[in-house]
Amino acid sequence: MAGLFGSGSATAANTLGDLSKDIQLNNGPEDSISHISFSPQSDHLAVASWDKKVRIYEVNAQGGEGKALFEHEGPVLSCDWSKDGTKVCGGGADKAARMLDLGSGGTTATQVAVHDAPIRCVRFFDAPGSAAPMLVTGSWDKTVKYWDLRTANAVATINCQERVYTMDVKDNLLVIGTADRYINVVNLTKPTEFYKTLQSPLKWQTRVVACFKDAQGFGVGSIEGRCAMQYVEEKDASLNFSFKCHRDPPQGNMTNVYAVNAISFHPIHGTFSTAGSDGTFHFWDKDAKHRLKGYPTTGGSITTTGFNHTGTVFAYAVSYDWSKGYSQNTPQYPNKVMMHQIVNDECKPRPTIKKR
Repeated sequence: MAGLFGSGSATAANTLGDLSKDIQLNNGPEDSISHISFSPQSDHLAVASWDKKVRIYEVNAQGGEGKALFEHEGPVLSCDWSKDGTKVCGGGADKAARMLDLGSGGTTATQVAVHDAPIRCVRFFDAPGSAAPMLVTGSWDKTVKYWDLRTANAVATINCQERVYTMDVKDNLLVIGTADRYINVVNLTKPTEFYKTLQSPLKWQTRVVACFKDAQGFGVGSIEGRCAMQYVEEKDASLNFSFKCHRDPPQGNMTNVYAVNAISFHPIHGTFSTAGSDGTFHFWDKDAKHRLKGYPTTGGSITTTGFNHTGTVFAYAVSYDWSKGYSQNTPQYPNKVMMHQIVNDECKPRPTIKKR
């Protein structure tokens, strides 16, 4: 079912979105932006970057206001909020995860996790059957570790086949994407075992995984301008599909393809966005297999995206993603976080037409 959505180039006028009213976040990071994360409780945004900092902003129509920051000893590769919106965690190249407790008025982050290699992903989750917030970390040391924030040592470790490149959590679903295209699915009611392991349905390196809003499956994006929608259970296997996106129109027998760097699911509608090295983002309806909106290029690669908790704001970071090597990383390359107001039906699912 590849190619259902077409090439991803915005052609029809009714699917071409408008960027003219997008607002830049004030006082953004000084180096490439690796990850952004909205609070699940309020319009606060955490921004992790290669300048070794996690910054926390209150987002508003004037471009946002910086509220707090904390530092790592190396580039920060991931950040996340606790479910109650009181804590922010970062994970980075210093092999540590550090947490700032905003609920207690803290101004200094404490180290809450450690690995033998850089931490690529951090995610909060609530332990099944318990209200206790826990942290799961994925590292280039080929392990995933679980942390009870009240104790210093990991409470459990899973050994993966390869380095962890991407990870996401929704409810009891944990999805881990590693090098060599392995994808591990974990049911958090049994956190120390793989519920399922598969090779990515895409033929090239995995860049991102993201859980569906209903935790029934996940999206996968690769370096080769493709996405896949994958359901966890075999009974839903007929719903799995992949499609092309983030590609230039073919020129003769040549097509420029770009990495899909980010997939974000809308918290209300369950539709999703993709964003990539081509500097564009698009909104899609996976159930109708339909592209809702495509947007013009933002002038630089989009490295990370996210919706706020009400689904009214879509944030995206325009930043160098190293897809063209070090020589293209010039001081003139844009480095900014933008806020896009969701208007009208941009992210609403396509109405289904019932057959008589």
